[in-house]
Amino acid sequence: MSKQASIVVLVSGNGSNLQTILDQCEQGSIYGKVTAVFSNKSTAYGLERAQQAGVDAISLAQGDFADRAAFDAELMTQIDQYQPDLIVLAGYMRILSDNFVQHYAGKMLNIHPSLLPKYPGLDTHQRAIDNGDEEHGASVHFVTPQLDSGPVILQAKVPVFADDTVDDLSSRVQTQEHMIYPMVVQWFCAERLAMTDGKAVLDGKALAQSGYAAD
Repeated sequence: MSKQASIVVLVSGNGSNLQTILDQCEQGSIYGKVTAVFSNKSTAYGLERAQQAGVDAISLAQGDFADRAAFDAELMTQIDQYQPDLIVLAGYMRILSDNFVQHYAGKMLNIHPSLLPKYPGLDTHQRAIDNGDEEHGASVHFVTPQLDSGPVILQAKVPVFADDTVDDLSSRVQTQEHMIYPMVVQWFCAERLAMTDGKAVLDGKALAQSGYAAD
């Protein structure tokens, strides 16, 4: 992209991944600019982070809409005013309608706190502990209509220790999230990354099911 990529971020909560992306855009590590942050919760701290960074912060309340389709239609209308090159889901806790996902096909990323395809959905850290897993982690993937099942771009693994609590494991995974998510966002902004025929493609090469692996 000759111009900086326009990035729109969707959050539902604290927005720590949003913060790392804002910081790296500011530092020039990401050749892009967060142009707007949207939330389905007016109290989300992610909106506060956006305002502190001088970025438009917009909340839409689900209660104002008849159904999910109506909510997502309005969200699309508002997002499109920013002409985004990339949509980043950063702890956005709403399931998106197929229409929404198709509208942004190939330019919407999510980070999920597990080593996909393991543990789609919620409570990933507790499930990893309950199953006695020795490793856990996070996955950055393209978003497709089926929940947490789009092609994986990059994963980071962490160990699971016998006495880990959910908070311990969550903190360890989040540290890795803050490293890998901005990296993938930069790959996209630098036009190195795309989704082609349902696969994640980096530098012209289709990635393996578990995403990019450094040699």
